[in-house]
Amino acid sequence: MGPEALAQVLRPLASYPAPAALLVGLNAADDAAVYRVNGQQAIISTADFFPPVVDDPYAFGAIAAANAVSDIYAMGGQVLMAINLVAWPDNLDYAILSEVLRGGAAIVAHAGGIIAGGHTVTDKEPKYGLAVTGMVHPEHILTKGGAHPGDLLVLGKPLGSGLITTAHKRELAQENHLQAAIASMAHINRDASAALVRAGAAVHAATDITGFGLLGHAWEMATQSKVGMRFEYAALPLLPGALHYAELGCIPGGAHRNEDYLMPHVRISEQLSIVERAILWDPQTSGGLFAAIEPALWPTLATLAPDIMFWRIGTVTSAVQDETQVFLEVN
Repeated sequence: MGPEALAQVLRPLASYPAPAALLVGLNAADDAAVYRVNGQQAIISTADFFPPVVDDPYAFGAIAAANAVSDIYAMGGQVLMAINLVAWPDNLDYAILSEVLRGGAAIVAHAGGIIAGGHTVTDKEPKYGLAVTGMVHPEHILTKGGAHPGDLLVLGKPLGSGLITTAHKRELAQENHLQAAIASMAHINRDASAALVRAGAAVHAATDITGFGLLGHAWEMATQSKVGMRFEYAALPLLPGALHYAELGCIPGGAHRNEDYLMPHVRISEQLSIVERAILWDPQTSGGLFAAIEPALWPTLATLAPDIMFWRIGTVTSAVQDETQVFLEVN
């Protein structure tokens, strides 16, 4: 569902009162809900599922699971357990589903959690994902709001997975490009999240880049923080082949919805071609963590996560009074 439609359907829920223990809920939409248990512990709860993005069932299960646990990491938490969410056609071999579940279970185990159950329904199209429970210290939660003018914007994974998986569906993707995208999507954000948590107060805001694309999730952070953002297009990390498939017209439907919703709030350099702009709207599956950090943290961020690469892709600009004044600039 696109950002505009989602905002519309959630609007009636905003009137329901929330208990004080609900630290993160619908009052300020974030990557997951957070509920305080006591002074040292808070529970994180999230869910995500979708149809196959690749043909290999094990890889699909792994990607869907990595995408679901990413919301736990975007909040700065650790994975405890997960529940399988499955929709499956009666006429599709159940051995395929076993492989999907095996891929998902492997990722959850790698994240330090366990598959503790699940729910299945019959559907015309296969779908898989997880409801995930995590844990975080109430004082160490990463949220979308809080970016400050002058902050640096960093990203933990390259972009372009939507373009490549769309090319794959059209049988246009080169195998090496597809495998690079699968490896990126199946890689969990645990170490990147741990690095941001270790950085403490130097990290002002964080989220992960998924279905709303880079600019969609940046817009969420910017509006909650009441700031503008400026991106340097040349600094954006791209998966191999992403621009090539944009040139071939392998644009996901979600990219058009993202563009339609965000265009009133975005200023893009006229020097960027339509092909190059496709990266900005591209819906990501299991994308990287995106954070606003103090400039002084940048030189040492790599030492906090030696096996993870962060890319510096932009800056936070001036503060504003309300979201009607928020603009994202891409040069």
